Amino acid sequence: MNATGTRPHGILAEFDTTAGILDAAIRCRDAGYTKWDVYTPFPIHGMDDAMGVKKSMVGWFTFVGGVTGFTTGMTMIWFMNKFDYGLVVGGKPLFTPLFAFPVSYELTILLGAFATLFGMLFLNGLPRLHNPLLANARFKRASDDRFFICIESEDPKYSEEATRAFLSERCHANAVEIVEA
Repeated sequence: MNATGTRPHGILAEFDTTAGILDAAIRCRDAGYTKWDVYTPFPIHGMDDAMGVKKSMVGWFTFVGGVTGFTTGMTMIWFMNKFDYGLVVGGKPLFTPLFAFPVSYELTILLGAFATLFGMLFLNGLPRLHNPLLANARFKRASDDRFFICIESEDPKYSEEATRAFLSERCHANAVEIVEA
């Protein structure tokens, strides 16, 4: 809690160089912070490793969606031809995977794409209608020429004084300020 009785969103630290932000990310990870993020104007090689980011689960959403689509297509064609409207044409069997494949293929792509999109939105916590960082005047340079780390107040290790000292003294931030929620 701060002087106004509200809990801030977090503490924002500004850096000038990619080396500085990369080093600060490693220090934050090693210090045990878990609710923090890095904001840069361009991708930085090695940042995922520096932050300790694990492999994304979106691929599993895609796989499950694709398998569901393929199974749905095959089952749908099998049911329609075998039970719903069984019609023998030219002595051909009522079901074979060969003529069910185009439908199954398209459903695999369709449901895989939907699962990818909705899985990504779910894992990213979107749609998020408000982020307090966007109201910060200093943070507007994150898309231009500055690098930022924000340690959120929900982090179990968060302490306003200790986190501020950590970012300014151990991470060598150029500027450190509190972001109000």
